[in-house]
Amino acid sequence: MRIFISSDMEGTAGVVDWEQCRATGADYGYYRELLQGEVNAAIEGAMAGGAREFLVNDSHGAMANLRPDALAGRARYLSGRHKPFYMMQGLDASFDAVFLVSYHGSMGGAPSTLSHTYNPRAIAEVRLNGVPVGESGINALVALGHGVPVVLITGDEVTAREARPFCPEIRAAVVKTSVSRFAADSLHPEEARELIRSTAQQAVAALPGAAAPAISLPATLTVRFRNADLAGQATWISGAVRVDDLTVTLTDQDPLRLYQAFVAVVVLTRGLAE
Repeated sequence: MRIFISSDMEGTAGVVDWEQCRATGADYGYYRELLQGEVNAAIEGAMAGGAREFLVNDSHGAMANLRPDALAGRARYLSGRHKPFYMMQGLDASFDAVFLVSYHGSMGGAPSTLSHTYNPRAIAEVRLNGVPVGESGINALVALGHGVPVVLITGDEVTAREARPFCPEIRAAVVKTSVSRFAADSLHPEEARELIRSTAQQAVAALPGAAAPAISLPATLTVRFRNADLAGQATWISGAVRVDDLTVTLTDQDPLRLYQAFVAVVVLTRGLAE
């Protein structure tokens, strides 16, 4: 049994500030160890459920946050930037399930610690087929394209709630409760890891018959930007249609092509946003 793991960082228990999850932050080294512990807990839980092969795609920041030699299960480690499929690079139909570890809420949703949708300086909200969506639902497009179920997500309660419209069978390990965008009530790291471990084991045990994400095709991503210049620049991507001053839509029958178009919009607008 093969498990694909996309690991972010903002959803880690105890993380509440950007400097805690940026390499330039004074305490980044400590918080990256907390992330490593949660990724390993997910692997260990999956192993207890019968999984034997793992690929971890480091999907946060510069995408080089984990220590390869400290990964549980002798997991393969996909790190570094400029990946064509970004947070879902490496996933293909040979995998049995997807785990989303240390994910966070969307920019346009309820208060969620360090919430954003790919780029907080550019994107104000994204909807998938009219439903507000976070990175979990957007990334589920890639899982759909390969026919692989998304069975585990870890983070706060908002993150878990936002994933369910697109992955109704997903199991969530809620390791913290958001108070605001910069405050959370977190489980002790050991308790968080125990919860992730047990939830991952349950997710793998329930795998037979698990379905790919429930996203109707053709699918439409509606992206609302923080200013009109960003929306205008997004239309440089083929297929992006401007619907008002701040909003563009992307529609495609192929979920993989739709995801890559969205990533192209994110990359293109990043320079102008910064």
